[in-house]
Amino acid sequence: MQSALYVGLSAQVALEKRLQTIANNVANVNTSGFRTDVVKFETVLSKAGANPVAFSSPGDNIISREPGNITESGNPLDVAVVGQGFIAFAGPNGTVYTRDGRLQIAANGDLQTVSGFPVIDSGGAQITLDPNGGPVSISRSGAITQDNNEIGTIGLFNIPADANLDRYGNSGVTPDRPATAIADFTRDGFKQGYVEGSSANPMMELTKLMSASRAFDGTNSLIEGTESELNNAIRTLGDPSK
Repeated sequence: MQSALYVGLSAQVALEKRLQTIANNVANVNTSGFRTDVVKFETVLSKAGANPVAFSSPGDNIISREPGNITESGNPLDVAVVGQGFIAFAGPNGTVYTRDGRLQIAANGDLQTVSGFPVIDSGGAQITLDPNGGPVSISRSGAITQDNNEIGTIGLFNIPADANLDRYGNSGVTPDRPATAIADFTRDGFKQGYVEGSSANPMMELTKLMSASRAFDGTNSLIEGTESELNNAIRTLGDPSK
């Protein structure tokens, strides 16, 4: 059996997924709070006769925890997260966590994400401001002050490092383990008037794209060579004069 053919095919499946992941990262280089996808590959051992052969699995997508750069926006309703915490909002099917701190006040006073979802505090309650109440001040702890009155506090949450994350939209995530509210703001907190950008580095992603493309072409050559050898063997064995 020509195991090289199956090894090459498994590599192409893995590389195709890698190319799709890189393309998505490139498409979101300007998405606030976006965390890049990386692919975790593993080797599946199989045996062809007595010789062990390593096949590459398609790989699992993992959302990186690497933060993006923080830039000043000048908008008092923008907040960047300092540290590893996440802002939480009430999604259609439960709580969603994000690093996109571009907030807005709805007509009814609800504090919302830029996509219109209600931002929640550490207890899971929605936050309501006065749309006509004047300037808003947001402290490092997330406490919101308007007209010298503390209105509420934006919740800041820690997602366990070993939690698996599923993507919601472009910059939201939902973990498979419960997040906990952060109470110590020495290391973590908010920075008003700033926004976190995407963690996707366009030059790095393009370099990865070219490398994966070359690898894909290489495996294609391997498959074509193996097919040629098989065809030659079939022609030779099928001719009784040889």
